[in-house]
Amino acid sequence: MMVVRGVEVDHSTLYRWVQDYAPELEKKLLWFKRSRSYYWRVDETYIKVKVKWKYLYQAIDKGGDTLDFYLSATRNTKAAKHFLSKALKRNKRYVPLSISSDKAPTYGEAIRELKAEGKILNELLHRQIKYLNNRLEGDHGKLKRLIKPTLGFQTMKTAYATIKGFEVMRMFKKG
Repeated sequence: MMVVRGVEVDHSTLYRWVQDYAPELEKKLLWFKRSRSYYWRVDETYIKVKVKWKYLYQAIDKGGDTLDFYLSATRNTKAAKHFLSKALKRNKRYVPLSISSDKAPTYGEAIRELKAEGKILNELLHRQIKYLNNRLEGDHGKLKRLIKPTLGFQTMKTAYATIKGFEVMRMFKKG
C-alpha cells in the first residue's frame, strides 16, 4: 500500500508499527464489533517463539468471529482456565450457553473449575464433538499462513502483539 503511494518503508519499520499500533487499534475497534453468539468454539494450536513451541488458545463464535486468544508456554488445565477466564471477562455480555472443544481433557477440568467458582453458568453445555471445531481448525491454518513469512517470533510479547494485529486485519476481512 505504501509503495503504490510512492513511499518506501523498510520491513523493520512496519514490524515496529505493528508492535506499537495493533494493540491500540484492537482496543478502539472492540466497541464496533458486531453482536456475538452464545455458542463458542475453543481450541489451541502451536506456534514457534524463539525456537520453542508455544500454544495459541483461540475462541470463535458460531459465526466464525474471533472472540479472544491467549498465548501460553504450557498446554494444561491452568492455561485453559486462564484463557477461558480472559475470554469470559472480555465478552461479559455474551456468556456462553455452549462451548465446543476437542477431546483435550484440560477444557473439561477448566470448565468444571469455572462452574464451581460461579464464573460460568451451571447449565453450560460442554460439547466435545470432533467436527464442531472444523471452522476453528481452518482459522488456525489461515493464521499460520500469515505467521510463516514473519520468520518466527523472538519474544512472547512481540508474538502476542503481532497476532493481535493479524486478528484486527482479519476482523476487517471477515466483515
